[in-house]
Amino acid sequence: MSKTIHSWKTIALTEEEVQLPNGHTITHTTIEHPGAAVILPVTAQNKIVLVHQFRPSLKKWLLELPAGTMERGECSLTCAHRELEEETGYSANEMIALGSVTPLAGFCDEIQYLYVAKQLSKTNRLGCDEDEVIEVVELSVQQLEQKIINGDITDSKTIACLSKARLCGYI
Repeated sequence: MSKTIHSWKTIALTEEEVQLPNGHTITHTTIEHPGAAVILPVTAQNKIVLVHQFRPSLKKWLLELPAGTMERGECSLTCAHRELEEETGYSANEMIALGSVTPLAGFCDEIQYLYVAKQLSKTNRLGCDEDEVIEVVELSVQQLEQKIINGDITDSKTIACLSKARLCGYI
């Protein structure tokens, strides 16, 4: 049985007794997260649409792919379409699923679902949350990769999604 220590929005900090495969029982604290969608939007000119976003937890700006938390009961594809439009003002006629990653498995149950968005249309229907300050940026794949190499992009979901899209031959 788990005990909720704290909750905020759709995220909760819980504690529970867990029996490990070696038979030991421990008290483990987990951040329960409903999951997220990460989107690699590719324009007709083969530019990647990113967001330059202020992250209050780090107190600095990060350049990253658009992404967002799934609402309770929401599928990752629906979340991907919603977050793409809210954060970038683009919609996509094609969303290609790339699978998922587990970014913080040591203490969080979040699963991030990765997508490549193609056949983009500008809608200008931005709808950022009140805690989001975002600027939309377009870079070539080479510029994006150089920013990763230089350490200008440190966001793990961006690096993972780009890598998976590259390995699968989508960019």
